[in-house]
Amino acid sequence: MRDYVEERNDGYYVAGTRVTLESIVYAFRIGESPEMILRNFSALTLEQVYGAITYYLSHKAEVDAYLIKTEKQWDDFARENPVPPALRAKLDRARQELLANRS
Repeated sequence: MRDYVEERNDGYYVAGTRVTLESIVYAFRIGESPEMILRNFSALTLEQVYGAITYYLSHKAEVDAYLIKTEKQWDDFARENPVPPALRAKLDRARQELLANRS
């Protein structure tokens, strides 16, 4: 059986790529199909996307605990390093445009 996910640098990655498992998981959680996820990660194959989703579903408790831990780390970092208001506004506009284009 092929390994689709590997642990390195204290994180989970789609094996042999720089794509994080969390990127796939978050897209999957909001209802994106594997084909849609593939469109957003051109470095992957459809097999790798399905493999990453399968890995997540098979190791859900472990991966969810990891995601909670990393979200807390990001929250702590953001609290300690606030984004300047002008940059925050620019990022918010870009996020809104991205979400509008996905619809």
